[in-house]
Amino acid sequence: MTDSATMAGLDPAALADVLRLAGSPGFDRVQDQIRRTGGCTDPIHLQGTTVTRDALTGQVLHSYSTDTEPGGRLRIACGNRRASRCPSCAWTYAGDTYHLIRAGLVGDPAKGTPDTIRDHPRVFATLTAPSFGAVHNRPGNRPCRCGTRHPDDAPELGTPLTPDTYDYAGAVLWNNHASELWRYFTIYLRREIARRAGLTQKAAHEQSRVAFGKVAEYQKRGAVHFHAVIRFDGPDGPDSPPPAWATLGLLTDAIEAAAARVAVDVPPAGDQTARTLRWGTQLDVQPIGAFGQGEEITEQAVASYVAKYATKAAETTGTVDRPIGNKEALVILDVPDHPRRLIEACLDLHPVYPERKLRDWAHMLGFRGHFSTKSRRYSTTLSALRQTRADYRAQQQREALGLPDPNHTETTTLTLTHWSYAGHGHTPGESWLAANIRRDIQLNRETAREERAAFQDHPASKGAAA
Repeated sequence: MTDSATMAGLDPAALADVLRLAGSPGFDRVQDQIRRTGGCTDPIHLQGTTVTRDALTGQVLHSYSTDTEPGGRLRIACGNRRASRCPSCAWTYAGDTYHLIRAGLVGDPAKGTPDTIRDHPRVFATLTAPSFGAVHNRPGNRPCRCGTRHPDDAPELGTPLTPDTYDYAGAVLWNNHASELWRYFTIYLRREIARRAGLTQKAAHEQSRVAFGKVAEYQKRGAVHFHAVIRFDGPDGPDSPPPAWATLGLLTDAIEAAAARVAVDVPPAGDQTARTLRWGTQLDVQPIGAFGQGEEITEQAVASYVAKYATKAAETTGTVDRPIGNKEALVILDVPDHPRRLIEACLDLHPVYPERKLRDWAHMLGFRGHFSTKSRRYSTTLSALRQTRADYRAQQQREALGLPDPNHTETTTLTLTHWSYAGHGHTPGESWLAANIRRDIQLNRETAREERAAFQDHPASKGAAA
C-alpha cells in the first residue's frame, strides 16, 4: 500500500480513501456533485428537500430530497473569494468582478450602463501608502540601496533594509485606517471638482456625478494601496453625458489635489505618540483608452487587473490567510520575519487602540476594509450577477425536468423547500478528486483562452471584424 501511495502522490491514508470512494455505489454521483462545484476545496454540505406543486391542483410536479444522495448530503460551492482558500470559487468571483468593472468602462445595457459610457472621461488611479522605512526594491535599471540588483522573484524585495528601525507600528496603523483615508479622498474629490469648475458643491452635484470602482492590493512591503477606476457622469448618472466642463484634465487635477488634502489624525495612546496619516507621494493617474486603439492603459487591461487582485489578500506578502490570536502561532506557522513583525505590531497595539480591533485583523496586517468596492451608479452589482447566474441554472433545471417556465406560462407553481447545514469540506479521497477536477477545468480554460487569442490574431478574423 505504501509503494502504491507514493506512486500516486498520496499518503497511504488518502490513497485508501480514494479506493474506498471509487468502490462505493455512489461514486458517480459524488464525482458529479464535486464537478458541479468546480472542484471547490471546501464545499458546504446541505440536507433537505424541495417540492414543486401546481398551485391550483396541488399536483406534485417535481420533488427532490438529499435522502437519495450519497451520505444524504448535497455539496454546494463555498463561494470564498480568496484564491488561497479556494481557487475555483475565486475564479468565479474574479470573473464577476471583471464584468462589473468592464461594464462601467465599455457599457453594457444589461448591466446598467449604456454604450455611450465610453465617451465619458475616466482614469485609472493608484493611491499608495507613505514610506515607513527604506526597503529592498528594484529602482529601474539601478541597483537597490543595498547595492544589489534584485531579480523579480527575490524574497527580500519589500523587506526593510534595517528592520530594527522600520516603523512597524505606523505601517499597521496606516493599513488599519486606509478605508478612512479613501472615504475622505472621495469627499475632497467632489469639493476639488466643484472648485475647479467654479461652482458650488451643490451646483456641481446637480450637473455631474463621480462614479468609481476600486480594489485593494498589498505591496510587497505589506502596505495596502488602492487601484480605482474613476469616471465622470452626467446629472442622471451613466445614462447622461457629463457637462462640457467635466474634462479629463479637470478630473486628473482634482484627484491629485484631493489626495494631497487627506489627513487622518490618530490620537496619542499608551506609549504611542499622535500621528497624522496621509497618502504616499507615489500617486499615479492615467487616462483609460478604448480597447483596440493602441493605448497603453485599455479598458480590457484595467478590468483584468482589478479582477486579478479582487481574489488576493495579505497572504501575498507571506502572512497567513486566517486570524492569529497570539505570537506563539507565528512560530508554529513559520511566518517570514517581515510579515511576522507586522503581525506582532498588530497584537502589541491592540490593547493600546482596542476600538481599532487590530488583533482581529492581525493576519491582514491591520487592514479591515473591503477589498473590492464601488459607488452605487458605477455599474451592476455582484449580487445581480450572481442572481443572473442562478436564474440561468434554474431555467436549465426546469427545462431538463420538463417543468413550466413561470415567466412564459399561465400555470402557477409553488415551490416548498427545507434546507439545513450539515457540515463542510472533503474526505482525503474527495480532496484528491476535487484537485484533479480543478486541474482539468483549468486546462480547459487555458486551452480556450489560447484558441481565442489565436483566432483574434488570425488575418481572417480581422478581415471578418472589419
